[in-house]
Amino acid sequence: MTVLPPLPSADPAIVPYLVVVPAGSFAMGENDEDKFANDTERPRHEVAIPRDFGMSVFPVTVGEFRAFRPGHAPRESADLPAVGISWLDATGYCEWLGEQTGRAFRLPTEAEWEYACRAGSRDIFTHGNTLDTDQANYLYSEHGMKVGRGHRTPCGVFPPNAFGLFDMHGNVCEWAQDTWHPDYLGAPNDGSAWIEGGRRGWRVIRGGAWDYLPRLLRTSWRDALPEAIRRDNVGFRVACDL
Repeated sequence: MTVLPPLPSADPAIVPYLVVVPAGSFAMGENDEDKFANDTERPRHEVAIPRDFGMSVFPVTVGEFRAFRPGHAPRESADLPAVGISWLDATGYCEWLGEQTGRAFRLPTEAEWEYACRAGSRDIFTHGNTLDTDQANYLYSEHGMKVGRGHRTPCGVFPPNAFGLFDMHGNVCEWAQDTWHPDYLGAPNDGSAWIEGGRRGWRVIRGGAWDYLPRLLRTSWRDALPEAIRRDNVGFRVACDL
């Protein structure tokens, strides 16, 4: 894991910790052993990430987002992942962060997000084909009483993946750049964002959240929401070109 050095022109209190995600290739989409895979995750296809990129170690926190939007969630702990943030809010934060730092920040593309989540793994989850309660924050059961932590947890409570990224499964869903397409037919294979076509005004979310069952935390799971909507279980993390 390579951690990017602090940006000398920026206040370190407002810049998320970043790691370098190395260039490489991977099979994007459903795992053949995954009984919960669906057509939105097909066809599985090879994607090459042509160059290293930076990605925030954690989802953007309440404290970091407050630097952009003072007064955001004033009663919440600064180390929680920020939620109640639309895709438009998230891209606005990226633009603002770029102005503060001199580095162009953006949302990760959907392909970058899955590649970073896998971190070299071909399994259903980054840590294997099952998910334990000490690996992520999620809803444990759909039978009877809802069992789980019942709320967001501070960033970094659970172990990171092989790229040093935390909370890629659960806690909060995360926005990606891409417009929603119902499957991967015609998807780019170079790691770029798939913007053309698709459902206008709807953007991809990934990773699942604290109130989602494990099948919705799978590495290949994908869904979408209107880009202006705000949800209490949806946040984001930032990426940047190097």
